[in-house]
Amino acid sequence: MLHDRVVSRSYSLSSSKLSRCVLFLSLSYIFFVQMYASANRLQQVRKPGPTPGPNPCPSPEPKPGPSPRPAPTPTPPGARNTTFPAIFAFGDSIVDTGNNNYILTLVRANFLPYGMNFPHGVPTGRFCNGKIPSDFIAEFLGIKPVLPPYLRPGLTREDLLTGVSFASGGSGYDPLTPIEVRAIPMSDQLTYFQEYIEKVKGFAGKEKAEHIISKSLAIVIAGSDDLANTYYGTHTEEFLYDIDSYTSFMATSAASFAMQLYESGARKIGFIGVSPIGCIPIQRTARGGLHRKCADEVNVAAQLFNSKLSTSLHSMAETLKNATLVYIDIYSLFTHMIQNPEEYGFDEIDKGCCGTGLIELGPLCNQFTSLLCNNVSSYMFWDSYHPTERAYRILTKKFVEDDLSPFYDK
Repeated sequence: MLHDRVVSRSYSLSSSKLSRCVLFLSLSYIFFVQMYASANRLQQVRKPGPTPGPNPCPSPEPKPGPSPRPAPTPTPPGARNTTFPAIFAFGDSIVDTGNNNYILTLVRANFLPYGMNFPHGVPTGRFCNGKIPSDFIAEFLGIKPVLPPYLRPGLTREDLLTGVSFASGGSGYDPLTPIEVRAIPMSDQLTYFQEYIEKVKGFAGKEKAEHIISKSLAIVIAGSDDLANTYYGTHTEEFLYDIDSYTSFMATSAASFAMQLYESGARKIGFIGVSPIGCIPIQRTARGGLHRKCADEVNVAAQLFNSKLSTSLHSMAETLKNATLVYIDIYSLFTHMIQNPEEYGFDEIDKGCCGTGLIELGPLCNQFTSLLCNNVSSYMFWDSYHPTERAYRILTKKFVEDDLSPFYDK
């Protein structure tokens, strides 16, 4: 993921050589990716922006509907799931379990201290100290302990039959977003999904493959990189769209992705909204002023997109036959955790555990230049962009319990 330029900093690093080295590498890396994005921007020819949507609405109202069924109880560890044959993940680094290891990209995490709390302490390409939401969903639903990346060589038939992640760190609904960091575009993730279906048909048969695809859970999460990096970071799209038009464009792209999943055979599709990304450490550093407050403008943009995404999916769900299409709100719970950290056992919510916690992520968070916090479990954020394994576990457990009940109806 690309970094925003650091426009203000309230902390001065120590005068040690190590700290100066971290600062120099951080600023050099930010300058490089900004220049790289600018070069790509000159090569892009975009179509006129979409018709502006409604005025921003920071607090989307839930749509009325029938009372939800009681939330399903997560499958006990070790028990075999009987509802979903498999799980598929699409989107960005929140659910990328290592696909970026196998492509030429700036956005990687296949080195320590990433993965230090993953089983056996192995860095796998997950942008976290341990497991991420795609793993926890698979675990909580009783499918398997972790979700492998589709591009990992040597996947077994069982790996494929029970699901994989197609996600790529740095991707987004805007086709320009992955281009700037050479991530896997959402369109290519769909191509890989269709390739996957043909593989399963090859060794399991057409009927079983179609059953697996239609009964399995497809989870999509993207949009953070579109807003934080492409729109507010490199400002690539800010010259072409106002934020209302841009979030409409994002929502339209997400709806198109949902339709293409449906046309590929998926029938249980969940879209997770964007979190309050204005409160992640790097946005606080870049836009939060001397006191590093949450960047309200970015949070409003996230809410605006979430509202449009929810509306689009709700409208689509009424037209798709034999399908369950669900919008999953993560913004509210994430905000509550930030505002009430003591309820969740967090002592630090505005800095990452890695390095200074202000700007480090990806290659800037490494074992040679970045010191680590003393107690990662007390931190909500692992690096300046991504939550810790413990924060992910809390968030994922909550929406598995509260938001997946519609998928049990079919």
